[in-house]
Amino acid sequence: MIFFRFIGRIITYINNHFKAMLFLLLLFLLFNPFGKEALQQANLTTIKLDTQIENIDKLLVQIEEAHQNPHIKGVLLQVDSPGGALAPSIELSMAIKRLNEVKPVIAYASGSMTSGSYYASIWTRKIIANPGAFIGSIGVLFQAPNIEGLAKKLGISEQVITAGAYKQMGTFTRAWNEQEKAALNELIQNAYMLFVSDVASARGLKIEDAKNFADARVFIAHKAMKNGLIDEVGSIYQAQIELEKMANVTNPIWEKPSEMELFLQELKGTNVLNLFNLKSGLR
Repeated sequence: MIFFRFIGRIITYINNHFKAMLFLLLLFLLFNPFGKEALQQANLTTIKLDTQIENIDKLLVQIEEAHQNPHIKGVLLQVDSPGGALAPSIELSMAIKRLNEVKPVIAYASGSMTSGSYYASIWTRKIIANPGAFIGSIGVLFQAPNIEGLAKKLGISEQVITAGAYKQMGTFTRAWNEQEKAALNELIQNAYMLFVSDVASARGLKIEDAKNFADARVFIAHKAMKNGLIDEVGSIYQAQIELEKMANVTNPIWEKPSEMELFLQELKGTNVLNLFNLKSGLR
């Protein structure tokens, strides 16, 4: 009886945990560490800048990992981003510049390389763009709504105590006075000149010609090349081949997303409970 009771418990356990065991088996088969690809050491990698530039912690970690990894000999920065905030764009630009000083970095514009994402790319050794890519938008913008009229209609009034003439500069509860407009304009012009001077320095352009390349216009790739903003118009394949030459690798092996990352991408947007037909007690 004890024996059958033991067997019964095993069968019950398997029945209760079968789907979980099946899932673990699937993970083992997917991420088998003894596969042939696991034995190949990548010497080239791709870092993707494909979102608005705000929180850049993950990108900075990827850049630093590429910097510290002695096996990685070159980095492709693949860009499709509308830009973003000024300070994180500059932070990315400086991190890529530092990386490019020790191993070649090529930037490839696969879609948009504009504003902050262009700023992030300027210190690479070469910028190559898809023929249909949008390049440029070298400018700085500051804006805020004025809800004074709406507030009055709603019967909302403001009570403010400040110390310092410019403490309310940029407020959206009233129109800005002339003193505030002048101060904001000076701030934006300083940020703009920082952007322009860095682009000119990195790309070998003249600041006095800024009206030709830095009036916030967006250029199609071939026009951007004529204005000196990029080096070449081509495909991502050409960018990869160019990087392989720069990195001087005889047997180029590109780093690929891990099996786990690919698996998670497949699961992204998928309800795992439904995938495995698991029922929840929540109603």
